Amino acid sequence: MPSYALFDTAIGPCGLVWGDDGVTNAVLPEADLEATRQRLLRRTPAAVETEPTSEIATAIEAIRELFAGGQRDLADIKLDLAAVSDFQREVYAIARAIPPGETLTYGDIAKRLGGVQLAREVGQAMGKNPIPIIVPCHRVLAAGGGTGGFSAPGGVDTKLRMLTIEKARTSAQPSLFDDLPLARA
Repeated sequence: MPSYALFDTAIGPCGLVWGDDGVTNAVLPEADLEATRQRLLRRTPAAVETEPTSEIATAIEAIRELFAGGQRDLADIKLDLAAVSDFQREVYAIARAIPPGETLTYGDIAKRLGGVQLAREVGQAMGKNPIPIIVPCHRVLAAGGGTGGFSAPGGVDTKLRMLTIEKARTSAQPSLFDDLPLARA
């Protein structure tokens, strides 16, 4: 039986679902704690609220740190992706390798999987991501720096908020400060 825990972060209450083989699901903040719980239980109805294991407690702290503006990489959190397709696992592995503050496009991931023609399928895999933040689909953008979609509560606004917290660049366009001498150093 899967277990879950809800926890506060700088952007609101989040939740993790886990089993013996790792985290299976994550939810980003809804309007309040109860709405977050209801979303989590809609996605994993059999989950039972449980005290986090030490491994899950470490994952929760890492997520809190990232949402508080830290550059914590969540790639070491153990996941159970048995419920997703092989293609999704490949997409998620590439997304998990994107460090905080960096981005790739759907096309970049598609090229790594065999060809830019897979970009739509990459986008669909991201839209089905059961473990947002740990599989950082918010770091995957549309061509030309467009945001693309985001299926979490708050949609693209949440995606942009998460990228802003990570100080990620969402465009190849130079910023106002890129031409200053210290920025080039």
